[in-house]
Formats: sequence, C-alpha cells, structure tokens
Amino acid sequence: MKDDEIIVNINGNGKNNESGKHKKKKKKKSKVGRVIKIILLLLLIALVIFGCVFAYKMAKNGGGLQGFLATAIGHDENTLKNLDKLTVMLVGISGSEANYKLADTIMVCSYDPKIQKASILSIPRDTYVGKDSSNPSSSYKINATYRNGENIEGMLEYVNQITGLDIKNYVIVDTVALRQLVDAIGGVTFNVPRDMYYVDLTQAEPLYIDLKKGEQVLNGEQAEGLLRFRKNADGTTYDYDYGGDDFGRMRTQRNFIAAVLKQTLKPENIFKITELIDIAARNVKTNMNFDTVKDYIPYAVNFNADNLNTGMLPGESDNPKGVWIYIYDKKETKALVEELFADPVITETEGEGQATNSVDNTTTSNTDNNSDAIRIELLNGSGVSSNLAKVTKILEDAGFKVTKAGTTSSTAKTNIINRTNKSTTIEDKVKEAIGTGSVSKGAEISNVDFTIVIGKDYKQD
Repeated sequence: MKDDEIIVNINGNGKNNESGKHKKKKKKKSKVGRVIKIILLLLLIALVIFGCVFAYKMAKNGGGLQGFLATAIGHDENTLKNLDKLTVMLVGISGSEANYKLADTIMVCSYDPKIQKASILSIPRDTYVGKDSSNPSSSYKINATYRNGENIEGMLEYVNQITGLDIKNYVIVDTVALRQLVDAIGGVTFNVPRDMYYVDLTQAEPLYIDLKKGEQVLNGEQAEGLLRFRKNADGTTYDYDYGGDDFGRMRTQRNFIAAVLKQTLKPENIFKITELIDIAARNVKTNMNFDTVKDYIPYAVNFNADNLNTGMLPGESDNPKGVWIYIYDKKETKALVEELFADPVITETEGEGQATNSVDNTTTSNTDNNSDAIRIELLNGSGVSSNLAKVTKILEDAGFKVTKAGTTSSTAKTNIINRTNKSTTIEDKVKEAIGTGSVSKGAEISNVDFTIVIGKDYKQD
C-alpha cells in the first residue's frame, strides 16, 4: 500500500507540474500577443503620421503627380525656387559604324520649370563656322566639327559663338535611343506631313522609309525614318512652304519632339521611368550628372507641350565654289535667340500688403478662395507690350491682385499655373477673366497663388 501511495503521489505531482507549465505558456503567449498588437498599433500610427506628413509635403510641392515625385525624391517648397533654367546643346547622331557617327541633328534646348516654358532652336548641320564663307571648306560646316564625338566641346563653343549664349551642358543621343524610347512608350501619334519613300541598301544597317501622309501611330523604326527623311527616291522633297528638304526635316524634328514630350509625360508612362533611364544610359552621352537632371523631372511632368517654342537659325543656303553651306544672319539670330531664351524680366508692383522685391511679403491668406484674396504673378510672353497693362487691368477689375508683373520671352500659348492648390472654381474664374489659357499645377514660389504667362494666343475683344 505504501508503494501504491507513493506512486499515486508521484503521478499527482507530475500532473500539477504539467498544468503549471501550461499556464505559464498561456501567460507568455498572452504577453507576446499584447506586444505584437502594440507594435502593430505603433506601426499603424507611424504610417498614418508618415502619410499625413507626405501628403502635406506633396501639397507644398504642388500636389498631384508633380507633388508626389518631388516629395519622393526629397524636394521641399524651396527646391523649385533654386532651380535654374536648364539649357543644353542636343546633338543627334546616326550611322551604322560603331566607330563613325554623323551629327545629323543639332539643337539648343531650354526648360524653365518656374514658368513652365521650353524652347528649341534648330541649327542646320551645314551652318558655316569658318572665317571665309566665300572660299568655304567642308571641314568647317558645324556638323563636321563634331568628329565622331572627339570634339564635342569644340562644337559647343561654336554654338555659343553663333547664339551668344553660355551653354555649359551637352547631350548626345544616338538614333538607337529614339527607336527604343518610342517603342517603350507604345508608339507616338504624329501627323506625317507628306508621303515618304526612300531606301538606302548601301548602309551596314539599310535605311528603309515608307510612310503615308496623315496622322498615325509610329513605332521606333518608323520614327527614325521620319526624322532622317530629306528626299524621296524620285528626288521630290518637302513642299517649299513647309521648308524644303533640310529645313523641312528640321521642322518635322521639332514637331516630333513636341509630340514625344506630350506623350512621354503622360502619367501612365511615369511608371516606365526606370526603363527610360536604362535606354538613356545605354545610348546617351552627356556631361551632366543624374542628380542634376532628376531635380527637373517632377516639374517636367506638368509641362504643357503646347507651350514649346521653336525656331530655326535664320540665314540662307549658298554654294560658293561648289560647296553647299548655310550662312546664318547674325542680326536676325540675335533677335530670335532673345525671343526664345531670354530670362523673364520681372518688376514688382507696389501697394499695401504687396511685395516690393523678389520676396513677396503679402499678408493675404493662402487659404482664402475669394477672388480679391488671390495673388497673381503676370508675365507677358505675347510679344505685344501693351498686353501686360491690359491683362493687369482685366484681372484687377475681376477682383484679383496682380502682385508681380513683368515680361518673358515669346510663348505660343497662355498658361495659368496654380501654385497654391486653389479650387477649380477659382481656376475657372481666372481663365474666364482673361478669356484663354491652359491650367496646370505648379509648386509654390514667392508666395503667389497663380503665375499667368500671356501667350501669343491672347486676343482682347
């Protein structure tokens, strides 16, 4: 009996031990569960706070896709204020040999993110840069100075001499990049100006162009053919009123760039940015670093391609001693460069509660959506000096405050930039007051609610 009792007691103690262990495990699980819940709650709170901060910064950076991209790469409301106008020499090269490429396209391109304006000046590849145009040498045509990339700085120096600009940056783009870019964005819708048919089987990569006149979606190979086209196989070329062979070609190039910009900057293509950067890395040479370029991307997505101003270097073709060259007109070139690339000259209007220098210290609240509380920066890009005073009076009669007024270089279309995320009702009132203009979002600068750039399309009744 004693042995049995001992056995029973031993078994009883074992059950008690197991029960105690089970209770301890439950308590541990309960503690772990509470800790996990607390961590998840803290993470949720952190995400909410982060979301609120991010949303606030997005709004300060202009809202929408621009605000999202600007905030994502670390911009704040002061970034745009400190961004200079970007001006580059763009050189398009083509050729089938790896060690020999020709400079087919030469352009000066600029983009000003503050006023959402871009300009392109085409420079004919036969532009003569030698000293004596009466006894020319083909080696002094500007495209010959390129020398397959070995003298890009020399070409840049000639472009600066021609334009009077001080361009520091260059971008060299191979036609391979063009084909891949167009295919990456799903093709480009473009109105081909004439029938084009040309075949060159002598090249290592045969050139085959076969396009019909009219609007159509071009793939990369077709786009390359469009931009390289000068003459048909039968010798016919662009109509004279369109620009002739080389001049028509440059006009088509400028128009195509505008179409590419319009379609590349669609929101759905922003998600292809990595692919587009890879294409650029493989086929683009530049002296700019990526950190410089990426700062402009958030604002470029809001660019309206209708505000792209283009032109061709003024001058005329000649063939002294049998050498075809292009002689540019210095006086007309100076005027056109001024029109396309001059920085805006802004003068401040003075008055109670308004700015008297480059920093506007007006005390009007940005949250007030009443017309009489809306502060407007007005820039005249119409080319008609009297329009500045006319539009100023129209806006003030409508109850708006023009706190800054000045001139900028010529702009095709009127642009209304909403800088403080005012309502569509206010946007409509501004547009209704001046009678024209496309509306876009922009980052907050200099404490104005809207920047209005008067374009050539402005007409007063």
